[in-house]
Amino acid sequence: MQGRLRSFLFIAVTLFICACNRNEVRQIPVSSFFKTPQRTYFKISPDGKYISYLKPYKDKQNIYIQSLATGAEQRATGFTDYSVRDYTWTFNNQIVFTQDIIAVDEFKLYTLDIATLKVKKLLNLEKARIRILNRNRQQPDVITVAMNKRDPVNFDVYRLNVKTGELKPYLLNPGNITKWYPDANGSIRLVKVSDGVNESILYRVNDKKPFKPIIKNNFNDRVEPIAFTGGKNNFYALSNVNRDKTALIEISAETGKEQKVVYASDKADILDVNYSRVKRRLELVNWEEAKPQKHFLDADIEKVYSTLAGKIRGTQIDIVDRDSAENKFVIVSSDDKNPGSYYLYERSSDKLRRLADINADIKPEELCDMQPVSFKAGDGMIINGYLTIPKGKERRNLPVVVMPHDGIWGRDSWGYDSEVQFLANRGYAVFQVNFRGSAGYGKAFRTAGFKQVGGKIQQDITDGVKWLIANKIANPKKIAIFGGSFGGFSALYGVSFHPELYNCAIIKYGLINFFTYLKDAPPFFKPYLKMTYEMVGNPETDADQLRAISPVFHTDKIKSPLLIFQGAKDPRANISELNQFVRELKKRNVPVTYRLKENERAYFKSEHNRMEMYAEIESFLNTNMQVKP
Repeated sequence: MQGRLRSFLFIAVTLFICACNRNEVRQIPVSSFFKTPQRTYFKISPDGKYISYLKPYKDKQNIYIQSLATGAEQRATGFTDYSVRDYTWTFNNQIVFTQDIIAVDEFKLYTLDIATLKVKKLLNLEKARIRILNRNRQQPDVITVAMNKRDPVNFDVYRLNVKTGELKPYLLNPGNITKWYPDANGSIRLVKVSDGVNESILYRVNDKKPFKPIIKNNFNDRVEPIAFTGGKNNFYALSNVNRDKTALIEISAETGKEQKVVYASDKADILDVNYSRVKRRLELVNWEEAKPQKHFLDADIEKVYSTLAGKIRGTQIDIVDRDSAENKFVIVSSDDKNPGSYYLYERSSDKLRRLADINADIKPEELCDMQPVSFKAGDGMIINGYLTIPKGKERRNLPVVVMPHDGIWGRDSWGYDSEVQFLANRGYAVFQVNFRGSAGYGKAFRTAGFKQVGGKIQQDITDGVKWLIANKIANPKKIAIFGGSFGGFSALYGVSFHPELYNCAIIKYGLINFFTYLKDAPPFFKPYLKMTYEMVGNPETDADQLRAISPVFHTDKIKSPLLIFQGAKDPRANISELNQFVRELKKRNVPVTYRLKENERAYFKSEHNRMEMYAEIESFLNTNMQVKP
C-alpha cells in the first residue's frame, strides 16, 4: 500500500513538473531579435536572370548577386566603412545604389555593372539628398532623379546617365514644387506645388508645353497622383476631396475634375495602390482596418495571389518586385509572429522557392499574438490600437509597456514588430495606441489631432492606459512608457504630467523642444513648415502652448527614472540642447541614463550599438518595473 502511494506521489510530482515546463517561455536572446538580417531587400533583374540582395560583409550591408541559371552567388560590393543604403536595377543590367557617409553628412551614388561587377562612383552629395524617380525602358542607360544639390530647400529633377555619369538638368524647381510624378516613359507631366498650406496639382501635355494648374486644395484635402490611365489624358489618384475616407479615383488631367470612383472603403483610407507599369493597369489597393486588407482590380494578379495563398498559408503576402516579363516575382510573406520570408515565384512553371528567412532565429510558435483593441476616449471618440499579451499569461494584472508610435501623423499596424515581441517575450504586455491624428482612419479623425499635441492626443494615450487599468489588464503599479521621436515626446510628457501612471520612461531620439524642432528643421523640410504650424503649432502665435508642452521646460515635473538614447548625427536633434536637458535632470536628482552614440542617426545602424541598447532596455525595465511602495 505504501509502495503504491509513493508511486502515485512520484507520478503526480513528475506530471506537475512537466506541466510547469510546458508553460515555461524560453527567453529569446536579444541578438535574435535585433541582429542584422543575413539576406534581405531581395530584387530581381529586369531580364529575370539575376536575384540581388543585401548581406553583411565585415558588419556592413553589401550587395550580392545570384544567377538564377546556375545558382552561383557573388559578392558585388565590399564596403567596410558604411553599408549600402538602398539600391535599384536599371534596364541595362546596372544597379544604382547609395551610401550614407554619416560622419560627414554626405551621400554617395554609385553604379554597379553586373557583367563585370565593377563599381563606379557617380555623385558625391555633401549635405544633400537624392531620390530615384524613374527608370526608362526607352533609354535604359538613363534614370530620372530628384536632388537638392543646387538649393538645399528645393529638389530639382535631373537625367543621369549611369554609364557615362553625365548629369543633365531636366526640370529646375521654381521654389514651390514639392513632388514630381513621371509617367511610364519618364516624362514629368504632373507636379504638386505648395505655398505651405494650399496645394495645387499642375499638368502639361508634354515636355514642350508649360504646366497649368488643374486642382487646388487646402492641405487637408489630399490628391496623390498614381499613374495615367492610358486612355484620354486621365490619371488615377488617391483623393479625399469631398469625402472623409481616401478613395482611388480617376481624374481628367485637362480639367482636374473627378471622373469616377475606382474603389473606396467606408471603413478606412485607401493607403496604397499597386500599378503595373509594364501592362499599364491597376492591380490592387491596400488599406488597414484591424488588420491589413486588399482588394484586387486585375484578374491576372488576383490569380497569382490566390495561387500563392495556397502555397504559403496563414501569412500576409506581398509582391515586392518582378521582372519585365512579369513571369518571375519576388514575394515576401509575414504575420504578427513571423518576421517574414522571401520567395521567388515563377508563373510559367508555377514553381515557388524560398530565398531566405528575414530572421531564421525567430520561431513564430514562441511569440505572441498582436490583438486589435479599441476603447472610448474621455470625449467619446473611438480609439483603436493593439495589445500584445505575453505567451502563457492571462489577460489580467500584467506589467505593461505603453508604446506610442514615432510619427505624429503615422500609425501602428498589425504585423511583426521586433520591439513588441522582445518586450512580450520578457513578460510585458505591450500597448500601442493609434491616437487621434493617426493615419488611415479618415480626414475627420486626422484633423481631430490638429493642435492637439500635448492635448487630446496625449489624453488618448492616458485614457488608453486607464482603460487597461479599469479592465484589470494592467497592474497599475507596473506601467512603463517607451517611444522614439514623437513617441519619445509622448513618453516624457507622460512622466511629466501623469507621474502617477508610469514607473519609468525609455526615450529614443526624443523630441524635447518644439521651438528648436521647428527652427532647426532640415532645409528640405522648409516647404512643409506652414502646414506643420497649422497641424502642431506656430512658434510665434502658439508660443505659450508649445512652451507648456515641451519637456525641456518642465524638468521640475520629471521624477521617474529615464533611459535616453540618441544618435549624434540625427539631423532633427539639437544635441547641445539635449545634453543640457540631461544635465538639468541630473541636477534635480532625476535617475537618468543617457547614451549618445557617435556616427549614428536616429535609428542605430550599428549592430553592436543596437545590441547594447536593447540589453540596457531589458536591464532598465527589470530594475524599475518593481511594485511601487
